[in-house]
Amino acid sequence: MKKAVTLAGLFAAVSSLPAWAEGEALVGKPVDGAIGFQPAATELARDLQWLDGMLLVIITAICVLVTALLIWCAVRYNRRANATPGTFTHNSPLEIAWTVIPILILIVIGGFSLPILFKQQEIPEADLTIKVTGYQWYWGYEYVDYEDVAFDSYLLGHPATLDTSSRPADADITPYVLDDAMRAKLIDAGFAEDEFLLATDTSVVVPVGKTVVMQVTGADVIHSWTIPAFGVKQDAVPGRLAELWFAAEEEGVYFGQCSELCGMYHAYMPITVKVVSQQVYDDWIAAVVEAGEYVPVTRELQLAAAD
Repeated sequence: MKKAVTLAGLFAAVSSLPAWAEGEALVGKPVDGAIGFQPAATELARDLQWLDGMLLVIITAICVLVTALLIWCAVRYNRRANATPGTFTHNSPLEIAWTVIPILILIVIGGFSLPILFKQQEIPEADLTIKVTGYQWYWGYEYVDYEDVAFDSYLLGHPATLDTSSRPADADITPYVLDDAMRAKLIDAGFAEDEFLLATDTSVVVPVGKTVVMQVTGADVIHSWTIPAFGVKQDAVPGRLAELWFAAEEEGVYFGQCSELCGMYHAYMPITVKVVSQQVYDDWIAAVVEAGEYVPVTRELQLAAAD
């Protein structure tokens, strides 16, 4: 599905982006200097973050115990404190303990982690199905429940997003370089400077609270479609069609990036997902079907849906 939208339509979407980006909650994005996870926006993400916390407690306890035992052995059984070492070679109770206890720990870990894994892999019935194809180096989306609803999504600042006829300042932009001209383009599109390499010219639009199934594949090499705040990541393998699912619980804009090394411009394959109300989504998809190409989610459309 290369070039599913015309270049003119692509440029029109870019020029209209500030209208929908203004005032939107940018929920799922990395933050400079921060540690930990992005706020969980799905049940899957909450499960993963809880499991990570539980495992952190377990491995911390194990590390503390092993370190304490090493220190105790070094102090209690060094040559000065124990001049005559023991000659025994076996301690059956101890050997049973250090075999059984790790087995029990693994059973506990498996008992909590496998249901979470199965929940990710067992795809529920979809309210909305979207096919995503990874290309070098952009994403193509097809809303398979609708006829001819498809578009490509490029990094904002990719050569395909530059149009001097509608925005003369694009002539000053060096693709993939964050300079003053690129900062101005980000601002015009409704994004902040720290969203460079995250913002795209078009976004995946989905309704809040609905089950979205993504059918993931690759057109050339292996890519990986990832949204950290949703807790989803799926490799896009050429010749194979894999699936993932999510149900976003909060409206806003979420970012992801290709997470599989796919060539020279791997770092320039961001993902933008816009979660909107059901009414806004219905109005948007109707506008896309009528136009026959991607149209932005405008602020006016959101206000009209709220009335």
